[in-house]
Amino acid sequence: MGRIDHETVQRILDAADIVEVVSDFVTLKRRGANYIGLCPFHNERTPSFSVSKSRGICKCFSCGKGGSPVNFLMELENMSYNEALRWLAKKYGIEIKEREMSDKDRAVEAERESLMAVNDFAMHYFEDYMADTDEGRSIGLAYFTERGINAQSIKKFHLGFGPERGDTFLKAAREKGYTDSALETTGLCARSDRGLYDRFRGRVIYPVFTLSGRVVAFGGRTLRSDKNIAKYVNSPESIIYSKSRELYGLYQARQAINRKNKCILVEGYMDVISMHQAGVENVVASSGTSLTEEQITLIHRFTPNVTVIYDSDAAGIKASLRGIDMLLAQGLDIKVLLLPDGDDPDSFAQSHSSEEVERYIEEHETDFIKFKSDILLRDAENDPVKRSRAISDIIHSISVIPNPITRSVYVEECSRRFGIAEKVLNTELSRHMANNSEEEWKKRQRESEMKRLEELRASERQTPTVVATLPSQPADEAKTAQNPASSEKYLARFERELLRYLVRYGVIYLCDADNGEGATVPMSVL
Repeated sequence: MGRIDHETVQRILDAADIVEVVSDFVTLKRRGANYIGLCPFHNERTPSFSVSKSRGICKCFSCGKGGSPVNFLMELENMSYNEALRWLAKKYGIEIKEREMSDKDRAVEAERESLMAVNDFAMHYFEDYMADTDEGRSIGLAYFTERGINAQSIKKFHLGFGPERGDTFLKAAREKGYTDSALETTGLCARSDRGLYDRFRGRVIYPVFTLSGRVVAFGGRTLRSDKNIAKYVNSPESIIYSKSRELYGLYQARQAINRKNKCILVEGYMDVISMHQAGVENVVASSGTSLTEEQITLIHRFTPNVTVIYDSDAAGIKASLRGIDMLLAQGLDIKVLLLPDGDDPDSFAQSHSSEEVERYIEEHETDFIKFKSDILLRDAENDPVKRSRAISDIIHSISVIPNPITRSVYVEECSRRFGIAEKVLNTELSRHMANNSEEEWKKRQRESEMKRLEELRASERQTPTVVATLPSQPADEAKTAQNPASSEKYLARFERELLRYLVRYGVIYLCDADNGEGATVPMSVL
């Protein structure tokens, strides 16, 4: 790949509109002459990311990151300078003219670009194999057709099929010049005692895209009924893919989420595709993994409003309730929707029109307190202990909400719903909030210690290790025993060190003399 010539670079820079570019990744609102939104570079609840159309720059007044359209893409999407320019050129329909790159330039971009390139090749290969071969049509295409997925949706999500024979894709990739290293690193191929083989052989393929539309991973579903074979196989993490930072369908859904100011969160690939096909396009999935803070931050860039859709499986719902608390903790407004018995988002969307799906969501999405209390109290109405635990669990969810007014409103709602005095609920809320603060403090300390440990290990690799030990020679012990002043001086430095650790890591238990209730408080905050 060549270096883009200066004239083409200038055309790209002249055409790039900072508001249009940032709007592909962040929901912006007009404020005077500028635009403002939630910073995409760090987690925040109050917008501090400003975009100036006239100056052609963006900047976060909290973390300081931003810059031109090129700087923005490089920082946000981990692109090289050349990659950012190519992305902008594609967006604005500018033909790229290139000059030859130096060996140094090639070395810098080679690995990342080779992984992206082989993923792009694989996506088109799997698409074409499903469309153009007898095996692909009779197995892969037949599966999607049976599931009710039409040709438009197959094209929109670039669905495909991996050949059943274990080295068919490998041979095709090698013929095109892609290295075994790139194929193994991206997970398109895996290694056994007999060498490399196709990881996604005999599976229907779901490509995973970044917000900028680049393919970074694949999910593959087997069509066999053999229980010894994993139902799903996914790409491993690499320098271009981290599963905790991607949401399936976000690339296709981002404009609809922005337009409707709402994100609908489902579980799997087919849930997303069927909902889109039914005309409800503001839908994304965590792809079967537990929801992460990075994924929630991605959603929050576009909207603060999230509706989580569950099927009627009570066990699965209880296992997923932690995700609601994570969404609440980041300041999002949460609604929850329970589908009719026997339905999941895929089957429900397949059996209803777009208008029916949207109407059902509007009429049945409910506040998380009502939803959570219905789930947790379902089997606890006649058991005071279980009921008490369920209510405490709901108060814990309220305790993670950052906005104090919102917390107060939810406490009032709980008081009315459960017939418990607000004072009692507020006492429980305070206890949970104190515990949350302590856990957050412990988390920060662990992170700080891990960082210090890494720095220490790095320094130890560069400098000799010095081991400090307490003096234990008999002569020293005799001297300190005979001279109390010397003994006190000897021990003083160890006492100071002990106090330092107490102040940094110790906690004090504060107790209310009236009611006996208490909480642990880090000494460092006193």
